[in-house]
Amino acid sequence: MKNKIGPKDTRIGWIGTGVMGASMCGNLLSAGYKATIFSRTRAKAEPLIARGATWADSPREVAHQADIIFSIVGYPHDVREVLLGDQGVVAGSQPGSVLVDMTTSEPALAVEIAAICTKKRLVSIDAPVSGGDVGAKGGTLSIMIGGDQATADALEPCWRAMGSTWVWQGGPGAGQHTKMVNQTLVAAGMVGVCEALVYGHRAGLDLERVLQSVASGAAGSWSLTNLGPRIIAGNFDPGFFVEHFVKDMGITLAESQRMGLQLPGLELAARLYQEMVALGHGRKGTHALILALAKLSGVAWEDRQ
Repeated sequence: MKNKIGPKDTRIGWIGTGVMGASMCGNLLSAGYKATIFSRTRAKAEPLIARGATWADSPREVAHQADIIFSIVGYPHDVREVLLGDQGVVAGSQPGSVLVDMTTSEPALAVEIAAICTKKRLVSIDAPVSGGDVGAKGGTLSIMIGGDQATADALEPCWRAMGSTWVWQGGPGAGQHTKMVNQTLVAAGMVGVCEALVYGHRAGLDLERVLQSVASGAAGSWSLTNLGPRIIAGNFDPGFFVEHFVKDMGITLAESQRMGLQLPGLELAARLYQEMVALGHGRKGTHALILALAKLSGVAWEDRQ
C-alpha cells in the first residue's frame, strides 16, 4: 500500500467507543471520513451515530463495510475476540483490508495477528497511543506504530487526524513494545508527581503556586502539567483507567521477565496501583494514585480542604 488513504476514497470501520475511542473516531469523522462503528455498549456510540456514523451489530459486520478497520478496546482477550473471533474483523474482511489495533496489548498477540492476517491477504498494524483523554479529544496523541512500513506511511492522513506525533517503530509488535517503554516512564513519573504533592501538602504549601514554580523547570512533565491540577482539585475522572494501567504494567513486567530484565521501580508502581484496585479505585484515572500514597501518610486527600 503506497498511496495515502484519504477520506474521499476510503471507508473506515471503528470498534470501541470508550474514553479514548469515541474522541479518536470523532476526529476521523471531523477529517471527513465516513465510519461504520461497533461498541460493546451502543449508548456510548450514539454521539458518533448522531454525527453520521453507521452502526453495525458486530466487528465482523464492521469489516464487511470498511477498507480500514480501527479497534481500541480494553484487554488482550478483547483484542483477540474482536479481531480473531467468529464474529471478528478477520472473519469479515476482504483481501487487501487493513486492521489497525490501537489497544495497548501484548506484543506477542500483535505478532500472532499479523501472521494470521498475512495468510488471509490482510495487513495488520499495531498502533497503541499515549496522551490520555486530553490527547484523544484534542487530536494530539502520540501514536506508536508496528507492522508494514508502507502501510503505516499510507495511513498518515488518519494518524494526522488523531495525533500530533506518529512514528513507525518496526515490524509487528514494535508499536506495542514502544508503548511498554511509555508506560514504564509514566508509572515512575506518576509516583513522583503524587509523592511530591503529598509532601507539598504536608509542608503547608499552596499546591497551585507550587505547580507554577516546578512545572516549567527540570521537574516538568506531561503528567504534572495535565494531571497535577486535577489531583489538587480532587478530580479523579478517568483519562485512563487505573485497572487498564495495571494491565499494561503486567504486560511490561511479563515481557521484562521474558527478556531477563529486572525493573524494581516498575514493580513498586505496579504494587501501588494494585492496591488502588483493592481500595475500589480501579475505574478512576491513573492520577488517583495520590489517594493510596496519601493514605500511607495518614492524609485524607479528598477531605484535606
